[in-house]
Amino acid sequence: MDELLRKISELVAEGEEDDSVDLVKEALDKGIDPMVILNQGAARGMDIISEQYNSGEAYLPDLVLAGDAMKAVMDILFSRMDAEEAAASKVGTVVIGQAKGDVHDIGKNIVGALLAVNGFDVHDLGIDVPVKGFIEKAKEVNADIVLVSTLLTTSLPYLGDTIQYITDVGYREKWYYAVGGGPVTSDFSAKIGADGWSRTGFDCVKMCQQFMKEKTPGKGEFVLIDSEAL
Repeated sequence: MDELLRKISELVAEGEEDDSVDLVKEALDKGIDPMVILNQGAARGMDIISEQYNSGEAYLPDLVLAGDAMKAVMDILFSRMDAEEAAASKVGTVVIGQAKGDVHDIGKNIVGALLAVNGFDVHDLGIDVPVKGFIEKAKEVNADIVLVSTLLTTSLPYLGDTIQYITDVGYREKWYYAVGGGPVTSDFSAKIGADGWSRTGFDCVKMCQQFMKEKTPGKGEFVLIDSEAL
């Protein structure tokens, strides 16, 4: 069993989606519990690719491929779990996108990939997303966290508009809200009423993990994760 789980972790880390799924099905057919396959196999593959990315051995395309493999594996495993087990295995649900007027998405893509490989269910709306687009998607997928990014100062007002709209429709205490991108500072984030700010993609993962531990959107302390702080 250990060898089979090790091979699953390697295939997921390598982004071998079809082979990962085939081996997971084999493990299930042999009677291995889906949660064991997830935690001791696929999830360890996510740890491997995250470490490789952090050390410069892997790049964004590698993260995306690993994320795709992980999603395919999770779909198979969730179909074999009962509802309670499936819900417990997900860290949280995130809606992410680039603010209205901004078509730069490299940073957003990195953050989305890192969140996915760390167990979050990520719904990426892409670029140039209108304010209402975030809210509609967050309602649809029952989101825990809404993340909005921009690299343009001209799009900064939309970040404040989004949180204001979330408040107006009565969802401020249902979803965590955080913003990021080149011109976005921690002071700006706190000023518009966001729940937190993080400097890097890895910091964002830590911020979102802390959000999920606190479970107090709109009411908790401002979460600031800055790996470059002295």
